[in-house]
Amino acid sequence: MSGKLFDKALWHNFKFKYKIAITDENTLEEMGKFYVSKLNGFSILAIVFLILFAIAASILIFTPLRNYLPGYMNSEVREQIVHNALRADSLMGVVERQNLYVMNIQDIFKGIIKMDTISSMANLTEIREDSLMERTEREAEFRRQYEEAEKYNLTTINIQAEIDGLIFHTPTRGIISSHFDVKSKHLGVDIAANPNESVLAALDGTVIFSGYTAETGYVMAVQHSQEFISVYKYCAALLKQEGDPVKGGNVIAVVGNSSTLTTGPHLHFELWHKGRPVDPVNYILF
Repeated sequence: MSGKLFDKALWHNFKFKYKIAITDENTLEEMGKFYVSKLNGFSILAIVFLILFAIAASILIFTPLRNYLPGYMNSEVREQIVHNALRADSLMGVVERQNLYVMNIQDIFKGIIKMDTISSMANLTEIREDSLMERTEREAEFRRQYEEAEKYNLTTINIQAEIDGLIFHTPTRGIISSHFDVKSKHLGVDIAANPNESVLAALDGTVIFSGYTAETGYVMAVQHSQEFISVYKYCAALLKQEGDPVKGGNVIAVVGNSSTLTTGPHLHFELWHKGRPVDPVNYILF
């Protein structure tokens, strides 16, 4: 019985109305009044929250902001990202060739490069001073000593035998911020790069995984020949789906910061061989 009385008193407390009056300070005349209860207050708050939630949901659903949600990127935005990435790569190539052209022209005027070493104007955008100048005695001695020291290096011989005929591409432009370390279970390298930098396939292969995880953001894994698998983590967007064939050096994703564990835009790149992680530095020139 006491429980029912308590519930009744609690409900009465919620429904009990309080009078709020507006009084003139000088004349003490009552200008207006209205009644409000705790139930009214909770109802108003609930309605306000529902309206705010509906507005936020509408903005996310009916505006381009939905493309920033995992799994909601439409095909048009994906195609635009691919197109922009390819255009950016093309522009970078043009700028690099122009810089080489200007620097080689300057070296010709300085006499560093001889005119008879240039067969066509196209050579000026492909070769540099170090490839046109004769090899110095110091460089030749260094090469001789290095080749002599590595002659009986079994590790080097085995690696070359395993990757015979494969040309690895650097997955993205940047600086290695964290190296491969099995003891700390860091099974790849972290490459600090600019936001939205292109991610390239290391080799020809087929995409075996393309999706999103809470810890590593957008992730892609590619199966290659000779039992190699490359993994690309913390991407901002994935441009290939599972089952898609890829070519080495082609753009497959965009560098991002798509997880709660990252400290800035970078690419975590892993290379696996015969089911075991290997140090990518031994195979790829970063």
